[in-house]
Amino acid sequence: MKILVTGGAGFIASHVVDRYLAAGHEVVIVDNLASGFRENINPKAHFYELDIRDEAGIETLFERERPEVVNHHAAQMDVRKSTYIPVEDAAINILGTLNLILAGLRHGLRQFIYASSGGASYGEPQYMPVDEAHPINPICQYGISKHTVEHYLYLYHHNYGLNSVVLRYPNLYGPRQTPHGEAGVVAIFAGQMLTGKQPTIFGDGSKTRDYCFIDDVVAANLLVLGREGHDIFNLGTGIPTTDLAVFEAVRDAVGIDMEPNLAPPRLGEIEHIALSPAKAERELGWRAQVPFAEGVRRTVEYNRRLLREPAPV
Repeated sequence: MKILVTGGAGFIASHVVDRYLAAGHEVVIVDNLASGFRENINPKAHFYELDIRDEAGIETLFERERPEVVNHHAAQMDVRKSTYIPVEDAAINILGTLNLILAGLRHGLRQFIYASSGGASYGEPQYMPVDEAHPINPICQYGISKHTVEHYLYLYHHNYGLNSVVLRYPNLYGPRQTPHGEAGVVAIFAGQMLTGKQPTIFGDGSKTRDYCFIDDVVAANLLVLGREGHDIFNLGTGIPTTDLAVFEAVRDAVGIDMEPNLAPPRLGEIEHIALSPAKAERELGWRAQVPFAEGVRRTVEYNRRLLREPAPV
């Protein structure tokens, strides 16, 4: 089938593109390259350098390509940034997504697969691991904008019959995640340690997140392809991992002796989260396979190779 992947030059979606192409699907990529990289784009895909907020451009693309499925990863995905540019965050994550949905409905779209946030949307958990029935109380603008789209997808399924799947992601890590951004602590720590810099932990190191390796999440994007109806799945390990444990795992993989800097916590960040994978395992047959230490080792080795052989700009 023909699949439109938004954000296909970025860390997560570029891996999704590769897997879809390997499975024999035709893939169209939309990315404005604001945070993605041209070298991540699979040459077998048809690439449009386009902002999802560009109504005329998106309309022309759908009219020309007529994808059967949209896999939507393009987003403003920085929690800290969302706290001081909430209007832009909402414009990209809500209005940009609506632009895709509406264009898709006009041109025969059958399914919308949406990468949502399981880390930011729930807010501070009332229990862990968090399942899909947990109350949604985000404490950052990014969490609100990502979750809002889930309501639109339910509406467009209920009223217009658009099949949709929401995948609530934990903290993802792995090859192609940039070590130079504000998100992706494994890649950031790896990049800093490999160049002799001392990483900073915001807080006392006890904050926890649920970490899932990129290959495992990509597998879920393949499993939900063509699924009918509307549904929501957490894609987590159910295991809370502290910031200090992440630091130590990266330090061990790099093979150095170093301690972190500690700085005050940052606005909008929850203290603890871990996502229950029970529903995804029961209904999709999905469960994370890559142990954290092994995933960190692969991520560090990828970044080590980049330092030896810089990727083309």
